[in-house]
Amino acid sequence: MVKQVVFAAALLLTLGVFAYTVNRILSFFRFTRKTFPVRDLGKRFGVMMNVAFGQTKIFRRPVIGLLHALVFWGFCVILIGSVEMVIDGLTGTERVLSFLGVLYDVIIATGDVFALVVGLSILVFLSRRLFFHIRRFEGIEMGRSTHIDANIALTMIFLLMVSLQGMNTFYVAHQQVAGETIKGVFPVSNMLASLFTGMQATSLHTLHEVCWWAHILLIFIFANMLPYSKHFHVFMSVPNVFLSRLEPLGKLTNMDSVTREVRLMMNPDTVYAAAPADAPVERFGVKDIEDVSWKNYFDSLSCTQCGRCTSVCPANITGKLLSPRKVIMDVRARMKEKGPGLVKNGKEYADNKSLLRDYITEEELWACTTCNACAMECPININHPSIIVDMRRYLVMEEASAPGELKAVFSNIENNGAPWQFSPEDRLLWAKDLEMKIKN
Repeated sequence: MVKQVVFAAALLLTLGVFAYTVNRILSFFRFTRKTFPVRDLGKRFGVMMNVAFGQTKIFRRPVIGLLHALVFWGFCVILIGSVEMVIDGLTGTERVLSFLGVLYDVIIATGDVFALVVGLSILVFLSRRLFFHIRRFEGIEMGRSTHIDANIALTMIFLLMVSLQGMNTFYVAHQQVAGETIKGVFPVSNMLASLFTGMQATSLHTLHEVCWWAHILLIFIFANMLPYSKHFHVFMSVPNVFLSRLEPLGKLTNMDSVTREVRLMMNPDTVYAAAPADAPVERFGVKDIEDVSWKNYFDSLSCTQCGRCTSVCPANITGKLLSPRKVIMDVRARMKEKGPGLVKNGKEYADNKSLLRDYITEEELWACTTCNACAMECPININHPSIIVDMRRYLVMEEASAPGELKAVFSNIENNGAPWQFSPEDRLLWAKDLEMKIKN
């Protein structure tokens, strides 16, 4: 009974802290722009199964991609065992889902194998970060705290797998020594249990309890660490893929306010809905965090900071300042900085900073070629160019700020109806005195 009370208290504390964090994040979404409605649910489900659960994009790097996929699939299976532990902790039962019979045996056996596989994979990931110079793990946006954050998260995942394997091993060893029925199938733990056959049943039971508590408490702590870590993608990546943009990557969305004005100019009698007279003046593009769309902010929370986007960016490869990963990370960092002030004081709150220039420079924005290599490579379908283009729109439409070459193009389009510095009357001069043979 004491165990149940302590467990219930720990669970309530975990859920309370997690609820506070989720509510805080949701409050920030209130200050983002609404964009596309979520439709085509069937197509979205297919994309989610293919990209998120199938891990198809991660396999572009076959070896490390396979290890990452195994970790993801392992978590999916082990999650079922965690649910069983919560039920056991609250009710005082042991292996409560064993009534599932063969299905339970399959789940437990798979989880037991994955505990070892995931643990070994995490050791590989940690070794790569600690002892190898992986270029895509570096960059101006990847500060010391970012690397520490990644190492802490990976260490905790490793300890989760060690405690899970220990729990299973000591459970099997105890049941064998005590002559009791083993509920479930444990391929790996059966082999490890043979190392402890000489121990007494009470000692094995104590070790099982220590591992059980260590595992469940690590889960509770890890769950509340994730929203403040790069590993928040453990929760966010699957829904982010489900909410992916379904249009072709190269398609740039029109601005409704501009479309409305153009249609009214072309046809003043159009029935296209005009903006209400008392509507607040809408800013063109993105200057600060309250101008970004809810999907841009969702992307920033989901970002794994893996650097695959930056590693394929032609601008970054050629030495320019642009790092698509940094742009997405800056969105999250800016909301973390300004969000509390917006919640407290409303959308009019200003701290004399902005996402543009204080976080992301004009040089970075204009280095982008909108080739969409970053969006194509991203394993969770983040669309980096969408926010880059929106910030460019602010620069051009609000500040008339653009590189000199672009300003010349804009001027030529305005005066000549084409990007070139030639009068419309001179467009056909190239054909003057041109002889053409006409066949009958």
